[in-house]
Amino acid sequence: MHRRSRRTAASQLDRRTFLAAAGAVTTATGLGLAVGTDSGPAAAAPGDPTPAPAAGTPATPAAGTPAAPTDAGTTLASVAAPRGSSGYRRLGDGPGWPRVVRAELAQAQSGREDRRTTLASFVQFTDLHMTDVQHPLRYEFFRSGDVGGWRPHEALTLPGVVSLVERVNKLRRGPATGTPFGFVVTTGDNGDENAKIEVEWFLTALSGGRMIPNTGDPRHYEGVQNSGLKLYWHPESALRDQDKEAGYPRIDGYLDAACRRVTSPGLHVPWYSTFGNHDLLSGGCYPAAGSFIADVSVGDRKLQYIPPAEAKKLMEGEAGGADPKGKRIESMLKAHKKDMRTVTADPRRVPLTARQYVAAHLDPQHTGPGPVGHGYTRANLDSGSLYYSFRVSDKVIGISLDTTDPGGHYQGSLGTSQLDWLERTLKEHRDQYALIFSHHPSWSMNNTTPDPARPGEKRHSGDEVVALLQRHNNVLAWINGHSHRNRIRPRGGFWEIATASHVDYPQLARVIEVTDNRDGTISLFTTLIESAAPYRTDFHDLSQTGLASLFRELAFNAPGSDTSLAGSPPDRNTELLLPRR
Repeated sequence: MHRRSRRTAASQLDRRTFLAAAGAVTTATGLGLAVGTDSGPAAAAPGDPTPAPAAGTPATPAAGTPAAPTDAGTTLASVAAPRGSSGYRRLGDGPGWPRVVRAELAQAQSGREDRRTTLASFVQFTDLHMTDVQHPLRYEFFRSGDVGGWRPHEALTLPGVVSLVERVNKLRRGPATGTPFGFVVTTGDNGDENAKIEVEWFLTALSGGRMIPNTGDPRHYEGVQNSGLKLYWHPESALRDQDKEAGYPRIDGYLDAACRRVTSPGLHVPWYSTFGNHDLLSGGCYPAAGSFIADVSVGDRKLQYIPPAEAKKLMEGEAGGADPKGKRIESMLKAHKKDMRTVTADPRRVPLTARQYVAAHLDPQHTGPGPVGHGYTRANLDSGSLYYSFRVSDKVIGISLDTTDPGGHYQGSLGTSQLDWLERTLKEHRDQYALIFSHHPSWSMNNTTPDPARPGEKRHSGDEVVALLQRHNNVLAWINGHSHRNRIRPRGGFWEIATASHVDYPQLARVIEVTDNRDGTISLFTTLIESAAPYRTDFHDLSQTGLASLFRELAFNAPGSDTSLAGSPPDRNTELLLPRR
């Protein structure tokens, strides 16, 4: 069991005094690696809580001095907005979202904008879900039980993500402080089906290069969108499918365009990777590597439909964690073998183990601006663990957790060994501020399924993680995703910041800037950004940029989608106040 740490009043005073002094450094020193004034980002693997330079880590390019703050290119200035009131709705420019000052944890002092020193400036990507839509084992057939069980826009995830990369490269700086971005961090579900090809696409999109979003037969699309089933949108067919009945357009040439080469410039700043349930588990739920599911994934048979009652039963079980090993899915697939479509097998669809996932990150061809491994090190490769710490700046440490339960089920948890490592790392860096990154938020961490590699190890909930973080007064924020929803909550001594996905509308990422206000408070500025693609679409424009715009518009119109994922104003663009420790 984890033992609760105890500190004396004297030790608390010493730490607060140290950090108060640390916050009084000059702007250039306070920025540290976050703006490229030091030698480069560094990472530490489990068992070594002190961040150390990773082998081959390139120096961060000089980022220059802070510029004047500006709202341009962010949701402070403009947000995509629908035209009309019913049916399939086109998008255009809409009014921006204001910044909301939240003072639940500390009072805002006047004049702080003239005193503040920037400690960190970075961008969070989350839930990119880069998807192989022709994969033999996707769960599109759930749509017969729930119209929201399949996304009509999934074939365009690659141009959509590249457009988000382009937005960050154009923006370059935090809108609140004008401080150049030091890094980007992804908080999991980087791919969708734990397929080797999806991992390669993800690494290429962020590091730079060319991708061809087509698997199986290179000459023909082989997915549900030419299946002849009215259950799915058939963009190139006269078929009156259920999405066309809801107003979805016919777009000749769409599937060919969706399978064409996509080119990414790659991020211009270092980036770090955090692990999500879709990065390990089939459908985000079921252990895949070395299982029956793996055999289906690289095979030549694809199931596209099951009866609604069967789909609903399986979905209800999935929501409740009734089948973490995927045995009911296996039985269902075997029972429907004769109903499957013949497709072209492709070994690139093989699911990866945790070690293989790390090895892909360590591949030099995916280094981009660094660091090598994007947080993962040789120690992670040797141990199979997917958590680490890294240096954000002289005064801030980043901690990336692995909240995915290898035993199965889409909800998360932490094993005791990782929880103890988190405690040790926070103690070791008690004289630095800490930012925690994970895929799952605290409210989605209730999964007690044992880890097959550690069957006797206890799994710990989100409430236990919150309690641990509250015992360390240097923690500023826990930043996560998974819920596909913007949500920000005060957690006693820190803020929990959950960000919406880039696959479901409104398709957002979040800029976060950390400042010492030099008045006894810290501010965390959160600003949401959209991709660089134009709001307006042209059904005849099937260029990479045109497809990225269409990705957004199709997502907005997706039947059964949750219209509340943007959250309320206090969950979007904010200034979050904290007492300076």
